[in-house]
Amino acid sequence: MSYVGIIITFVFVENFILSRFLGLCPFIGVSRKMESAVGMGFAVIFVMAMASIITTLIYNYLLITFNITFLKTIVFILVIAALVQFVEMVIQKNSPPLYKALGIYLPLITTNCAVLGIAMIAVEKEFNVFESFVAGVSAGAGFMLSIVLMSALREKFETEWIPKPFRGMPIAFITAGLMALAFMAFDKALLKNLLG
Repeated sequence: MSYVGIIITFVFVENFILSRFLGLCPFIGVSRKMESAVGMGFAVIFVMAMASIITTLIYNYLLITFNITFLKTIVFILVIAALVQFVEMVIQKNSPPLYKALGIYLPLITTNCAVLGIAMIAVEKEFNVFESFVAGVSAGAGFMLSIVLMSALREKFETEWIPKPFRGMPIAFITAGLMALAFMAFDKALLKNLLG
């Protein structure tokens, strides 16, 4: 698959939130304010990109070499946890307001199945290191696109009249469902037509 194909696939066609429904906890929890959504988006892009590179290297040069590929899930989770700790320390030191705004959702990147998902997909599709990096950045960009769009809509909802039963989480879930339907327009046929 070409690099453009990887980018289009993971940003639009196989968007982790809106197509695969992975990473919904921070998507719903952090999307109330644009600032926290953008901060979470960049943190996830970084973690996905680095996790994709490191897990691909570990898988290809350690797990396969020693014939212990059955440990990949545990090893990948440990790598992701270490990266999230690093990101958490950097954000806490450099941007305390963002750290406070992200709250519990920042350490939850460790258990964000989207991060583990891109690491597993990169290994399953036998991406090389650079393809894994592009896939990780693209999947993170797709995550950020989704969370920023949701944040913009949720901020708009605060100034609009919404029937009482739909305020808060109900309208957020309805909006997420409609966004997922909209992203269904990006399918593999579209990708094939774009890239030939």
